[in-house]
Amino acid sequence: MKIIILGAGQVGSSVAANLVNEANDITVVDTNPKCLTNLSEKYDLRTIVGIASYPSVLEQAGAKDADMILAVTNSDEVNMLACQVAYTLFHTPTKIARVRNTEYLSKTALFAQEALPIDVLISPEQLVTEHIERLISYPRALQVAVRASYSGPLVGHRTGDIGKYLPELDYRIVILFRQGKAIIPDGKTVIEPDDELFFIGAPRHIRALLQSLRSTKREFKRIMLAGGGNIGMRLAMKLERHYQVKLIEMDFERAQHAAAELKNTIVLHGDATNEELLIEENIDETDIFCALTNADEANIISCMLSKRLGARKVMALINRAGYVDLVQSNVIDIAISPQQATIGTILAHIRKGDVVAVHPLRRGAAEAIEAVAHGNKKSSGVVGRMIEEIDLPPGTSIGALVRGDKVLLAHHDIVIEAEDHVILLVADKKQVPEIERLFQVGITFL
Repeated sequence: MKIIILGAGQVGSSVAANLVNEANDITVVDTNPKCLTNLSEKYDLRTIVGIASYPSVLEQAGAKDADMILAVTNSDEVNMLACQVAYTLFHTPTKIARVRNTEYLSKTALFAQEALPIDVLISPEQLVTEHIERLISYPRALQVAVRASYSGPLVGHRTGDIGKYLPELDYRIVILFRQGKAIIPDGKTVIEPDDELFFIGAPRHIRALLQSLRSTKREFKRIMLAGGGNIGMRLAMKLERHYQVKLIEMDFERAQHAAAELKNTIVLHGDATNEELLIEENIDETDIFCALTNADEANIISCMLSKRLGARKVMALINRAGYVDLVQSNVIDIAISPQQATIGTILAHIRKGDVVAVHPLRRGAAEAIEAVAHGNKKSSGVVGRMIEEIDLPPGTSIGALVRGDKVLLAHHDIVIEAEDHVILLVADKKQVPEIERLFQVGITFL
């Protein structure tokens, strides 16, 4: 696939790194020669210096025969205009754009095919808001994983034996990370302290499982948010219907606006790194403190302070990729990366073979992929076959099938049917093209 990536920032660079080893022809466009030089020294790809929306720059990048334009520059306007130019002048089949400003996002008619011809519109703020909301709904999860503590009930047991302790629940461990390395467990794998375990199963079973892994049964009720920007406001609006929410905002005008818009949230004008303010607002009784300002350092400091003062769980929005692994699992419980949330959505639209969802695991060290099985036994490499008969690439396993409204855990003798959604765990991302080919339908399929 020939893909032009507009923007060599964190998202553009990360997507390029994910795709360059998967037999894709990648060209990256940016105005910063230094960023492009760094990319070209690391990866086998083309780079073009220039303004991404200029027709001459897009032509030089090969837009005439490109399969996809991915516009992820720091400018919404450049991203939107680049898609328009690609559609009008070069008839590029697929156009994906990152748009952040709610002024644009609230006007859905803008993005109709006859207006701004953007096939996939990505809003990082919306993705991050939905991600945090899921984390709060499943408050005992570390992202989508559980960390095995030294004193916890998991350590020392084989992964295949865990189900014996909670036989009424249907779930399984599909991948674990040990010292940064992805491991597909075979049932005999013994869980060690500090392993990160990724579970799969029906939502009701996962919730019950996570509840059983903690000694306390107290639900999360009190939530404090730091930052009243787009993400903070969106999250407060969603959470205030079910939780007791406080929001701290340093900018007075923005705090006033938040107070006017939010119905059941207590809005405080102040600095979330102010120890006296946190104590005064009973941070020691707070179940979740979530720092969502635009400053990584402020988010990290306010989370560390809140944890020291008694907050049960703290989450920090971290934009700089290098900080994520540094701070998570130390004092900060969860580091939220907007880049990883965005990349997962982008990859779902780039993957072949009817891949409908991609979730990077452990900040991109592995992937969970949802692919749809089509065809029949003659035209498909998976339909009509038992799971044990499927020739999966090394480091890949099938975790579950979603058939209609049912979640079926992937036992060796389950037969995959047409239109099943198959959840695969991929420890080695170099195998992704092979998985895509496995789910592509042959020409005999009618």
